Amino acid sequence: MLVFEAKLQGTKQQYEKLDEAIRTARFVRNSCIKYWIDNKRIGKYELSAYCAVLAKEYPWARKLNSQARQASAERAWSSIARFYDNCKKSQPGKKGFPKFKKHQTHGSVEYKNTGWKLSEDRRYITFTDGFEAGCFKLWGTRDLHFYQLKQIKRVRVVRRADGYYAQFCLDVERVERREPTGKNIGLDVGLTNFYTDSDGRTVENPRHLRESEKALRRLSKKLSRTAKGSKNRAKARNCWSRKHLKVSRQRQDFAVKLARCVIQSHDLVAYEDLQVRNMVKNRRLAKSISDAAWTNFRQWLEYFGKVFGVVTVAVPPHYTSADCSHCGKPVKKSLSQRTHRCPDCGFILDRDWNAAINILEKALRTVGHTGTLALSLVEGNASGDIDLCLGEETPLSKPSHRKRKPKK
Repeated sequence: MLVFEAKLQGTKQQYEKLDEAIRTARFVRNSCIKYWIDNKRIGKYELSAYCAVLAKEYPWARKLNSQARQASAERAWSSIARFYDNCKKSQPGKKGFPKFKKHQTHGSVEYKNTGWKLSEDRRYITFTDGFEAGCFKLWGTRDLHFYQLKQIKRVRVVRRADGYYAQFCLDVERVERREPTGKNIGLDVGLTNFYTDSDGRTVENPRHLRESEKALRRLSKKLSRTAKGSKNRAKARNCWSRKHLKVSRQRQDFAVKLARCVIQSHDLVAYEDLQVRNMVKNRRLAKSISDAAWTNFRQWLEYFGKVFGVVTVAVPPHYTSADCSHCGKPVKKSLSQRTHRCPDCGFILDRDWNAAINILEKALRTVGHTGTLALSLVEGNASGDIDLCLGEETPLSKPSHRKRKPKK
């Protein structure tokens, strides 16, 4: 599934119509969640049928396309199903009980096969539901001429601080070709450097949020001085939101480009299976960890691993920083100690470099028995990803099955 995005260019009246559609979609989702709270035993199909009841009860909700109403009900059910899954898995902490969506500067409405129409040159889109938003020009770098209309499964209209966007969900399998390099790499992410690999190379942490904190603080003060409900407050809030949107886009762009570069340059990539949700509970490091966006970087690593046929391995982070990569003996360190010094073998190395070597070694131990499979994936460029979440105990060799001599 590919997602292409283009900005919508229209008039102020057309944008107001899109706002009405987004508010209606949010109303349908919140009503479905309220219906589920009152009737806990209902399922996905009951929520879809409840959309027709809402259309009869509220005439203005009938303006929204019927499939768009069903898509809003599906969103409500996805949050409910996620809550059920977390309860079954006995996930510690909050289980993610479904919440009502409030009025925010962002929102979206999703259409399926009806309610929209593309022009012949694929540069204009017209929304044909009851709100009659009209025709919009598409601004973007992606060309939809290479795909058929039946491949477009959904069209999502997204409102952000800097305008309105149309996202086209295409039913296309993406497979890229690459030449095998014969190189394996282990990555140890951090806050001083974004990551340190097993070859000793480091990538500087960009710290996008830290670099923009001064401007965000100034815009926040300007917002707090405006009167509630005034036009100046709406303008100040929009400027503040645009700055946050720019920071998130910078972080996303950095993660995508770096992950693609790492995947294209190696045949096996090993990284830590970090529980970032638990790590951000540290009040002193929460902002820095969130600014680094390790989870986003890992998701793009796994995605490009599937696209380019590169093996990606998630290794548990236990003792990767403590164990000596030369002799294997554990060496206790504090967070402030950045150099690994082994008292047994006298090995001295940077702390993160030592951890990256241990990460790669753990990955190779597990992929050792599937080495022929990994090699075939690399040579054939198969579209598959072996994402191995290793346990604490990893067998180094197969158990011997010797025949015992019969007892006399």
